[in-house]
Amino acid sequence: MTDEAEDNAPQESGLDRRDWIAGLEKGLRIIEAFSDSHPRLTPSTAARRTGITRTAARRYLLTLQHLGYLQSDGTHFWLTPRILRLGWSYFDSAKVPRAVQPFLQRMSIELGGATFFAVLDEDEVIFVARNGTSRVQSQGFVLGARVAANLASAGIALLSCKPPEEVDRWLTGRRFIPYTPHTITQPDELRSIISKARQNGYCILEQQLEQDRRGIAVPVRTRSGEVAGAISISLPIGNESTQQALTRALPVLREAEHALLALL
Repeated sequence: MTDEAEDNAPQESGLDRRDWIAGLEKGLRIIEAFSDSHPRLTPSTAARRTGITRTAARRYLLTLQHLGYLQSDGTHFWLTPRILRLGWSYFDSAKVPRAVQPFLQRMSIELGGATFFAVLDEDEVIFVARNGTSRVQSQGFVLGARVAANLASAGIALLSCKPPEEVDRWLTGRRFIPYTPHTITQPDELRSIISKARQNGYCILEQQLEQDRRGIAVPVRTRSGEVAGAISISLPIGNESTQQALTRALPVLREAEHALLALL
């Protein structure tokens, strides 16, 4: 193992060093280096964003290009649609999205909104299932959408399942971007909302990411007590008050939550 590989080997994950494949880890870091602000990368930029050498970054970029995951003009590299195979493999194989799908469709018909199942991934929630089978929808989030956890009711519901001290660490030093005039950006206020969601067992948020929309979410646990994700619904505010929406939607969400407990 090279010195660079030794430096990147897992220290506290419990994985034996003999089982650690440093090249795979670096290749994935290269893929994750692409973003909306960095849609095209040079080897130098990729090296800066991943912490590996420029020579190694260039080799990984060329290998990914050879495999069809990247294209290049000789200087810059960018992702190809083939990269979607990696993400859609999760949707096609994971148990939870398949299990929740019938419940999402039923809730959407009953409540008249877009329903979702989301999981927490570090700072964001990822929507891994939604009502209907189409991968592109006209209302709400598309499959695979990533949203800052504080902006979605599902994100707050999932954060509420964490111990208060872990929530404090999550909030510390974080900068919250306002997307609407109603977006909550003060850590103390967010801490209070997370605490309230922990006490109530659900979260309701209004106009955080989009005006005139409210979200209601409940965390979903497995039979062993682990948090599997959160089920949520997005509703237009319209002429319905917050309490009216909660009274109408929460029992339906609770019913799905308890039904899923037996399946997960």
